[in-house]
Amino acid sequence: MTRIFFYHNAADRVAMAASLIARTVGQKKALIVYAPDAAVAAALDRHLWLHPPTGFVPHVRIDSPLARETPVVIADRLDSTDRDERLFNLAPEVPPGFSRFNSLIEIVGQGDEERLAGRQRARFYRDRGYDIQYFDQSGRA
Repeated sequence: MTRIFFYHNAADRVAMAASLIARTVGQKKALIVYAPDAAVAAALDRHLWLHPPTGFVPHVRIDSPLARETPVVIADRLDSTDRDERLFNLAPEVPPGFSRFNSLIEIVGQGDEERLAGRQRARFYRDRGYDIQYFDQSGRA
């Protein structure tokens, strides 16, 4: 069963996602980031190019010919990838086919809309019997 992790109260969802992604890549683990909103995908792409200032997190968009070889793939759809280890969700809805992944990482910001959408996703997972671990990010910059 998919393990689900909620990082909530993030001051900046994209920055939090980038930090968690960098940590995951540092552990030599590959992942998919589901970001169907073009503005969110672009913000994450830019953030991964600039942070950390002395490093680089290798990443590509799902339609890149290098997607199979790159540890981080930013995707606006999940039907064309065969990866199933880790899924980061930056969408306001439950990602399609999330249950095929070993782990799902949800990042919820501090805005009212984000919090409401996060609660709805958590309820969806919980109602289906998934165990959820929560990590409050309110004390982090």
